Amino acid sequence: RVQPVESGGGSVQAGESLRLSCVVSGSTYNKFCMVWVRQAPGKQREGVVALDTDGTISYADSVKGRFTISEDQAKNTLYLEMNSLKPEDTAMYYCAADFWVPFNARLRQNAYTYWGQGTQVTVSS
Repeated sequence: RVQPVESGGGSVQAGESLRLSCVVSGSTYNKFCMVWVRQAPGKQREGVVALDTDGTISYADSVKGRFTISEDQAKNTLYLEMNSLKPEDTAMYYCAADFWVPFNARLRQNAYTYWGQGTQVTVSS
């Protein structure tokens, strides 16, 4: 069974950084399309950044220039480096995976089948 597991969340001050990790088990990592999705209290889930199997990256406008996605295929791990954090970045962050996602749906959370439990990020001003 494919299972992503997130870690690395925490509480920080505005302007600080965090790095989230997502370890994917249950299948060959490099065959997955991956996405980081967040959900703030009272809001819908929002796709933050997606990584396709060919290396194509898609960022939401709200995080461009501040967040960076990367991976270590040898460790079956996806990372999200978050810099210059803002209070509006406060959310539960989820890692999700699927074997194929249409190009125009890479940031759509409902395009992915396999989900982790999430890790909380809280940014205070």
